[in-house]
Amino acid sequence: MAKMNEKIRKMFQGLVTVVLATADKNGAPNAVPVNAKAALDDETIVISDQFFNKTLANVKENPQVSVSFWEGMNGYQLKGKAQIVTEGPVYETMAAAVKAKGEERGIVLRSKGVLVIKIDDIFYTTPGPKAGQRVE
Repeated sequence: MAKMNEKIRKMFQGLVTVVLATADKNGAPNAVPVNAKAALDDETIVISDQFFNKTLANVKENPQVSVSFWEGMNGYQLKGKAQIVTEGPVYETMAAAVKAKGEERGIVLRSKGVLVIKIDDIFYTTPGPKAGQRVE
């Protein structure tokens, strides 16, 4: 299990959009932008599913996921295992936040479930000598 430090967690929470990557059982990749997200703690992130089709099918076949995000020239990649959750307090909290975000924008948004991702590894995606190295 890897832990986000304060800098990584603040960047993840502060960005509007991050990229969620999945792969099916044969390894065919899929990457989608997501913005309904939260850090539960330093080891766990949550991403809401409003529109997942291929992404959800991939997670059912292969729960290993990657989340990439960056700001300017600094970036990180979180790798972990996703669990699909469709009930309980984590889902209810995210569903309420998604609904409120939709109301603010004058559209109907509904969370079908959430991906609870336990972070196994964190890597730098920042250009330079640390690119691709594990964050210790």
